[in-house]
Amino acid sequence: MVAVAFAQSNGPNPQSGVPAIHFTFHQIPFSLDSCETAEKHAPETMAGGVAVFDYDNDGNLDIFFTNGADITSLKKTSLKYWNRLFRNNGDGTFTDVTEKAGLTGSGYDTGVAIGDYDNDGYEDIFVGGVHRNTLYHNNGNGTFTDVTEKAGLAHLDKDYGPLWSVGAAWVDVNNDGLLDLLVVNYLSWDVAQEPHCTGTAKPEYCHPRFYKALPNQLFLNKGDGTFVDISAQAGIRSHLGKGMGVGIADYDGDGWPDVFIANDKLPNFLFHNKGNGSFEEVATEAGVALPESGVLISGMGVDFRDLNNDGYPDISVVALQDETFPVYQNNGNGSFTEITAKSGLTLLSTMMSGYSTNIADFDNDGWKDIFVGRGDVASPDMADSIQVSQPNTVFRNLQGKRWSALTQEAGFSSQPPKRHRGSAFGDFNHDGKLDLVVTALGAPAEIWMNDSPNTNHWLELALQGTRSNRDGIGARIRLVAGGSAQFNHVTTASGYASSSAGPVHFGLGTAKTVEEIEIRWPSGTTQVLNNVPADQVLHVKEPGGDNPAPGTACASGSIAASTGWGTGATFTSFRGHSQSCQFTITTGSDSFAPAPTITYTFPHSLSGAPICSLDVHAVTGSGGFIMFNNTIPSAGAPVFTATTPSGTVFKPAASETYTVLLRCDP
Repeated sequence: MVAVAFAQSNGPNPQSGVPAIHFTFHQIPFSLDSCETAEKHAPETMAGGVAVFDYDNDGNLDIFFTNGADITSLKKTSLKYWNRLFRNNGDGTFTDVTEKAGLTGSGYDTGVAIGDYDNDGYEDIFVGGVHRNTLYHNNGNGTFTDVTEKAGLAHLDKDYGPLWSVGAAWVDVNNDGLLDLLVVNYLSWDVAQEPHCTGTAKPEYCHPRFYKALPNQLFLNKGDGTFVDISAQAGIRSHLGKGMGVGIADYDGDGWPDVFIANDKLPNFLFHNKGNGSFEEVATEAGVALPESGVLISGMGVDFRDLNNDGYPDISVVALQDETFPVYQNNGNGSFTEITAKSGLTLLSTMMSGYSTNIADFDNDGWKDIFVGRGDVASPDMADSIQVSQPNTVFRNLQGKRWSALTQEAGFSSQPPKRHRGSAFGDFNHDGKLDLVVTALGAPAEIWMNDSPNTNHWLELALQGTRSNRDGIGARIRLVAGGSAQFNHVTTASGYASSSAGPVHFGLGTAKTVEEIEIRWPSGTTQVLNNVPADQVLHVKEPGGDNPAPGTACASGSIAASTGWGTGATFTSFRGHSQSCQFTITTGSDSFAPAPTITYTFPHSLSGAPICSLDVHAVTGSGGFIMFNNTIPSAGAPVFTATTPSGTVFKPAASETYTVLLRCDP
């Protein structure tokens, strides 16, 4: 057990010369061990993801660290390689509960993503790593179960073999109320075929150009605890990259979540969600593929949030020395403008190297700041040539126009410079100020408690979806306090290989009351709250309908399909807050195009409009996943119709069996 002093500080006004943002270092007994060797294998310098989340629903934010393994076997052959889970006791201490929770791990782990994929109210953990990913299901009793195989996430890639994931993001790509999984893969690596590179006459970590690129992966949540890989159909797989960071946001306000991926020495990706189960890669057209210099950079960690309070999410990327930390400002018309130089960040960041970036309001003044976990990719052998170990820095947002770089002023120089990697944020001690946890290669992790000297007010929103996914991931929030509006959205993807899954935080400045909160849920529901007192964690549940309990409607309803399909009687109800119905249908002897329309008739009238979705998967034969456009039933008209997107051609073989999965959220 490690004691952490959780003390609230209301110091002098920042105008008196005291920095507006300040942190104090606290220890936690975890050291990141990436098994660094004289041969300088690539994964050794890329470890270090960390997550902040409440795994036991006690209201206190806990910490999960990923860790390395023996670089040759990729197995955790020693206790020093264990992943670690620390429970926040709420009294100024953390307790290591790793072994009891079943989270020691088994492979060389790098990244982590937090999300409740089965909507049972407990946060689950996806861990990405070298040649192995792991999905841990939260059992709700303080323990986790490895369900990777059962979930369908353990398959070897048929074209690229074992993949190396450095991170992931939970995102509901089709707004069906189930969290899907976007996995970011780095590069093709084999310990037996490591390129030989040198720095100062010694082996050194190689440039990414010596390795082949990999596709990223998108897994669709089927609602029964399993996932199906739709990377190819969705337009993700064909774009090969060397992904290092991922950010999720609806950048064009069309109601569908989009994906930004930072690549290492390759152009970035911006996948625009078309709303029909597919994405289009538009980074070049949108102006975010490259920095304004046009030179490829070492894209590392990412965050994707509104920095200038105009309602449109902006992008922060960090890179290495002489590459700057690019900021892309959303123009509100589907395009971005890089403002790194204009905002003064080029001058401030050129001599820095960064791995992780987090956008959050660290001084509660109503403007989100940028924290950067700093350190270079190079080994300590290069310390005579470049600054390998570096202190962390927070860039204070000066009302959306300029930045102030705070390093020593923010307290970060109280610790020796390190090769920092992952970072995550959240309020560990309930004082309304966001704290940080940062990892570093070959060194103890750092907890930075926020004791910024101000009395600014704040509000945190803990959302619970009903029609939408339970975490509310993808919900867009507009808040008005003191006559000024600011915006944020629910996402756990932030930083390098890391995840921040605390409530959505808003700094309010001097405002003691929030005039209005508008929440646009992924389901399409809009919820408005008025006159909310500041300085609290506000729990908000999405308004729901009055549909029957899970499974009750489907058993007595009926399903029909267009010519060539027959109906079957197989029915299964799945666990979760969604009402899920599975029917087996078999094709006739004739192929046909376009793909069919499927209609489901409820056995009851609807006083509200449920949110429904329908997916089709092949059970036998050569068929595959089919994406349908879904209608929304209206009250009093209990018929749900799903049609395939325009241009889809569906030609099954005779007597091919498909599973139709219908989900309706109350």
